[in-house]
Amino acid sequence: MTELSVGIVTYNSADKICDLLDSLYRYTAVPMQVYVVDNGSTDDTLSLVRQHFPLVTVIESPENGGFGYGHNRLLEVVDSKYHAIVNPDIVLHDDVFTPLIDYLDHHADTALVTPRVTNPDGSEQYLPKRLPTVRYMVLGRLSKVIPPLKGVRAEYTRSNEVFIEPAEIAFCTGCFMLLRTSVFKACGGFDERFFMYLEDADLSRRVAEHGKLMFYPDVSVEHQWEQASGRSMKFLKIHLDSMHKYMKKVRQEKRGKTS
Repeated sequence: MTELSVGIVTYNSADKICDLLDSLYRYTAVPMQVYVVDNGSTDDTLSLVRQHFPLVTVIESPENGGFGYGHNRLLEVVDSKYHAIVNPDIVLHDDVFTPLIDYLDHHADTALVTPRVTNPDGSEQYLPKRLPTVRYMVLGRLSKVIPPLKGVRAEYTRSNEVFIEPAEIAFCTGCFMLLRTSVFKACGGFDERFFMYLEDADLSRRVAEHGKLMFYPDVSVEHQWEQASGRSMKFLKIHLDSMHKYMKKVRQEKRGKTS
């Protein structure tokens, strides 16, 4: 068993994957096995990985089943104490895994930990830390064009709070999370009904049944965030579909618990 496994799902990620992998191997000090699951790229993603990073285990998915589908291909493969779920558009600038793993080692009640996430210019990306609701999802999106609604988005992301020490959160972004491998497997990984968007919120809810989710502000990773659903009608439709599936699943589970 290795200390750390890292799962990366790619789809036409040739412009990003080498920066991520180079930073992973440059800065990570703990024993690590990296997996790239490719969802049918048609660019040079796989050839670049194989040529420049021979230590990476490459898994070619037979179809592009989405973000969670790709990560779930590792459920029966990884043999590690801790498993990191990392987007191909993440870049490390120092050893973030050692302090994150140290935190999990010393806090048995914690199942998952996530660092601060920044933009390339160093400013913080205020990503959701509370579970989605219709109010957060709809009014938060409208806050981009209706300034008085920015408070709703701030409440959702907790951007109006100052974190100087680890804090418990309810929603961990799927762009970078570190969790106990045993918990990831116990949860059955991601719900593959979500092609992309909100699969991380759904996993966060299920991980919380096994332990705390913690935001660790002392370390950070860079995220070259594309926010595709804000610029593409195709991705907006996928986002709306995921919102519907998520809210429906939450309602069904609540009815099941009260019946």
